[in-house]
Amino acid sequence: MTTTTLNSLARASSAYLRSAMHQPIQWHEWGADAFAAAQRENKPMLLDIGAVWCHWCHVMDRESYDDAEIAAIVNQHFIAVKVDRDERPDIDSRYQAAVQAVSGQGGWPLTAFLTPDGKPFYGGTYFPPSDGYGRPSFRRVLLSIANAYAEKHGDVVEQAKMVESAIAQSESFAGRSGRVSAGVTAAIQESAFKMFDAQHGGFGQAPKFPHPSALDLLIERYARGTAEGGGAESPDLRDVIVTTLEHMAKGGVYDQLAGGFHRYSVDERWVVPHFEKMCYDNSELLKNYVHAYQATGEKFFADVARDIIRWMDEWLSDRQRGGFYASQDADISMEDDGDYFTWTLDEARAVLTKEEAEVAALHYDINEVGEMHHNPAKNVLYVRASVEEIARRMNLELKRVTELLASAKKKMYATRLQRPTPYVDKTVYVGWNSLCVSAYLEAAMVLNLADARRFALKSLDRVLAEVWKPESDKNEPAGESPAAPRGLLLHVVSYSDPAAAHREVPGLLEDYAFTALACLDAYEATVDLSYFKFARAITDAMIARFYDATSGGFFDSEPGAEGQSLGVLATRRKPLQDSPTPAGNPMAAIALARMHHYTGDAGYQDKAELTLETFAGAAEQFGIFAATYGIAVVYLLESPVQVVVIAEDGDEDAAGELYAAAVARFAFNKSTLRLAASQVVAENLPPALAATIPNLPELGSRKSLAVLCSGSACQPPVSDGAELRRALEKALQKN
Repeated sequence: MTTTTLNSLARASSAYLRSAMHQPIQWHEWGADAFAAAQRENKPMLLDIGAVWCHWCHVMDRESYDDAEIAAIVNQHFIAVKVDRDERPDIDSRYQAAVQAVSGQGGWPLTAFLTPDGKPFYGGTYFPPSDGYGRPSFRRVLLSIANAYAEKHGDVVEQAKMVESAIAQSESFAGRSGRVSAGVTAAIQESAFKMFDAQHGGFGQAPKFPHPSALDLLIERYARGTAEGGGAESPDLRDVIVTTLEHMAKGGVYDQLAGGFHRYSVDERWVVPHFEKMCYDNSELLKNYVHAYQATGEKFFADVARDIIRWMDEWLSDRQRGGFYASQDADISMEDDGDYFTWTLDEARAVLTKEEAEVAALHYDINEVGEMHHNPAKNVLYVRASVEEIARRMNLELKRVTELLASAKKKMYATRLQRPTPYVDKTVYVGWNSLCVSAYLEAAMVLNLADARRFALKSLDRVLAEVWKPESDKNEPAGESPAAPRGLLLHVVSYSDPAAAHREVPGLLEDYAFTALACLDAYEATVDLSYFKFARAITDAMIARFYDATSGGFFDSEPGAEGQSLGVLATRRKPLQDSPTPAGNPMAAIALARMHHYTGDAGYQDKAELTLETFAGAAEQFGIFAATYGIAVVYLLESPVQVVVIAEDGDEDAAGELYAAAVARFAFNKSTLRLAASQVVAENLPPALAATIPNLPELGSRKSLAVLCSGSACQPPVSDGAELRRALEKALQKN
C-alpha cells in the first residue's frame, strides 16, 4: 500500500469496502454526502462496484487504485464512490444495465462515470494500467473522461440522458402483457435443448455457468413425464439432466477434496473454474442434486448433495449462532490464480505414498503439465479415470483402489488446509441465507439428514429474531395506508468484520420473497405454526412494500426507502431474469401461490397471477434465464398436492414408511407434513387444512395414517406406503 492514512471506507461495514480503506483514493461510500460533494465541486463521479470474492476487482485495486499517480488523477478530477454489489444489489443492477447499454458488456469490477447527479454516461469493467487486453489504460480513460466533462459538457449530459433511458427500459415491465400459459415451460425447455452441450453437459459454450433454476425445471418436467408414463421428450430430458449434473460434479468446477462448487467454469468441459465459491450457487445446486436423486434414483446425486452440505457446514456456516456465510474468495493474492485449490505432481507425491500418488494421478489427471496458464505445473483436480478403469490399469482389486483413493484424498485435503486459506466473507445476507435454509430443509427431508435440518432452522430463527421487525415504522413507503402491514426485513444479518459498525440496510424484494419461502419450508419441516405465521406476515409486508397495485408485479426496492432518489435508483425495476440467483418476481409469485394453497385467500392467488401476467408476453424470449418464471407458472397452474402424515404413538415405523413414500417423488406442487396425532387440532394448522384434517373420522383408529389432498378435496386416509405411492402418482398425473 502507498499510504498509511485511512480513507473514509474505514467507517464502512462491508468487507469489500473495508479492504480499500488504505488506498490513496479519497473514496466515498454511496450516499448523500458523495452526491453533495460532486455537485458542490462540479466534478464527475467515478463509481466502482465490486465484491470481495471478485478476482479482477482485486487486480484493479492493486494495479490502479493502489497506485499513487492514478489516485492523484482520480482525486483531482472525480468524486470516487465504491459500492459492494452484495451489500447493494439495487445499485449494482441499475448501473450494470447502464454500462451494458454503453459498452455492451457487464460484470465486476464495474467502472462507471457519472454526472454529479449520478447519471451514467460512460463505463466498462476492468481497465488495465497500460493499454492491453483490447482495453485502453485506466490512466488514459480517466484523463479522457475528465477532459470530455470539462470541454464537451453538453455531449456528456446528452449521453447521460440516453443511458438513463436505456436503464428505464431494462426490466421495467409496465403492465399485463398476456395470459399465463404452460407454454412458457415448453419454450424454456426447448431453449435448454438448443443450448445443451451433449458432449460435456451444461448450456452454451465457455464460459459455462450452472443455471440451477433451469436444471430444476427440467428435472421436474422429467419427473412429471415419468409420472405420466413417459413421453417422447423424457429420454432427452434425462440425458440433459444426467449428463450435466455428472460432468459438473466430476469436473474441476467441483472441489474434489473439500466439496462444494466454484462459481463457473472458464472452459466448456467444466475443468478450469473461476475459483470463488458462493453460498447461493451451492444452495441452488444442492436442490438440483437432491431433486435429481428423487427423479432418477441415482445414488451418485445423493452423494454429491451430502458432499455439498459437508463443505457448507465446514466453511460457510456460523455453527455457534446459525447463519450461512456469503462466499469464499478464489485467491490469496494477485500473483496466484487458484493456487490454494490446485496441485503440481511434485506436491501430490510429497504427501502420498507411491501407490496413493499413482492412483490419485490417474483419477484426478495430475500430470507434469497441468491446466493453469500462470503456472503450467499446476493441475486442477477433476475426475478423469473411474475407479474401475484404474483397477484394470493397475491390476488391483476395486476395494484396494477405493481405499487408496480415499486415503490420498484425506491426506491431500489435510495438506491443503495447511496452505494460506482464501478469505471467507462471513457476512450473512438475509436472502442468500434463506436460499440456503430452504435447500438444507429440502435435503434433510429427502436424505433424512437431522443435523442439516437443525442447522437450517437455527439459521432461520436467527434471521427472524435479529432482522425481522414486525412492528417497525422505519422506511415506510410514502403514502402507505395506516392499515398496511408495517413489518420490516433487513438485508444483512451480520457483517464479516467484527470490528465494523453494523448497518441497517433495508431489505429488497428478494430478501422478503426468499425468506417467506424459507418460512413455509420450515413450517412443512416442523409443523410449527409459528413459521407459517412468519411466512404470512413477511409475505404481507412484501406486498405492502413492493407490489405494483396499478400494473401488477413487484419492484425490486421500495420507492420511499432512504436514498432511493440518489443517482438512478429512482428508476423502477421489476426483476424477471435469474442472474444468477432466482429472480425476485417469480419467487414472490411462488410465495403467493403457496400462501394461497394454505390459506384459501384468493387475494394471494390473484396477485400471483397478475405478477406472472405482467411478464407473460416477454418471458419466453429470455429462455433459460427465465427458468424461475417457468417454475412459478407450474406453481400457479397446477393444483397443489398435499400429503399429511399423522403418526400415532406406538406406530412410528408405519408413519415413517408413509412419510418416506410421500417425500420420494419430486414435484413443485407437492408438499408433505408430518404430525403427531396429538397435534391434529385446528390451532396447529393453517386455514385450508384446519377445515378438513381435524375432522377425519379415522383419527381415533390408533393407526398411523396419510391423507392426500389435491385441488379442493381430500381422499380417504391410507395406512400403506405402497397404496400412498399409487395415490400420489395418480394425483400428480391429473395436473
